[in-house]
Amino acid sequence: MQVQQATFHSGALKAADFSALATCEPQCVLVFGAPEILFQSAPALAEAFSGAQRLGCSTAGEISSQGVSDGTLVVTALHFDHVQVRQASTELDGMVDSRAAGQRLAQQLPPQGLRAVLVLGQGVQINGSAVLAGLVESLEPGVQVGGGLAGDGVAFGQTWVLDNQGVSDKRIACVGLYGEALQVSRGSFGGWSPFGPARKVTRCDNNLLLELDGEPALTVYKRYLGQHAKALPSSGLLFPFAMLGQDHNEVGLIRTILGVDEQRGSMTLAGEIDPNGYLRLMHASADALVDGAATAARAAQEQTPGSDAAGLALLVSCVGRKLVMGGRVNEELEAVARVLGPKVTLAGLYAYAEMGPHGPSAPCELHNQTMTITCLSEAQ
Repeated sequence: MQVQQATFHSGALKAADFSALATCEPQCVLVFGAPEILFQSAPALAEAFSGAQRLGCSTAGEISSQGVSDGTLVVTALHFDHVQVRQASTELDGMVDSRAAGQRLAQQLPPQGLRAVLVLGQGVQINGSAVLAGLVESLEPGVQVGGGLAGDGVAFGQTWVLDNQGVSDKRIACVGLYGEALQVSRGSFGGWSPFGPARKVTRCDNNLLLELDGEPALTVYKRYLGQHAKALPSSGLLFPFAMLGQDHNEVGLIRTILGVDEQRGSMTLAGEIDPNGYLRLMHASADALVDGAATAARAAQEQTPGSDAAGLALLVSCVGRKLVMGGRVNEELEAVARVLGPKVTLAGLYAYAEMGPHGPSAPCELHNQTMTITCLSEAQ
């Protein structure tokens, strides 16, 4: 497996600008960028990598082996020796179409030999957990899934997905990776701490949170946020919800806010909520989030002990973590790099939601405020 990567700082790119990356004859090209530069670069990418499967999205921060950048385009070219790559994509017809959209993606991927799927979706008008549920239930057991939802800084306005057809604000796309030579390992961890009492979910509709303890959910939430409530929904990234079961125990999932409805007193979360469960507010420090990123990397590394192969680590971390860490944001990438070693190239994004398992043998789920890692390499 060969991995080549470059970061570009201008949107006025031509196919020739990607010539060095094209020398490895990639079958797959991952592209993460700020919305404007991603949109402007799509034609040049199509010309430069016409024979490769192109997958990418807009971000709230781009991740490369050089660290975190904003307003750039990070292009990572992947050449596999024994792995085949197929692409699937579909238009999302509103939030209610989310589960069916995930099913449509899976149906486009031939099941024979499928080992892993990397999926990216638009990040605003979407029920991410429903997309993931539809995808996973339609795939053969044992297929590894990773990815996330696009961002546009902290605007929560319009996000973009790149595939072989170009750039769209309604599309969900994925690549399927085929072949026994593919090695996949995954890890995820948060680092957030709960505070305050658990609040009963008394009314919700999938990922729409309407009431907590019989009150309008937004009213309860604003009471906790105080002055931070003026900056909603972006300030909600600093105070996500921990999902609790009926027994008040954490289920390992965090939910963050995509939007608020002042008139209804409701909040739209990035994924579905347990209608019989509880929610509890969370906060974090930069040190805790860095430690969480290292924990995620160790979990991925432990699944391929002794492996010294070159490879890729797809990192999808939440924009909320970036806001908390501020100028220390590169520290969580440095922590991951120290664990995975110099032969692994880092690529990814700060996103509106992340897809990964909660444990080594757990199914893929939608996370918020979590560092998720999907490592890819080929058996030597």
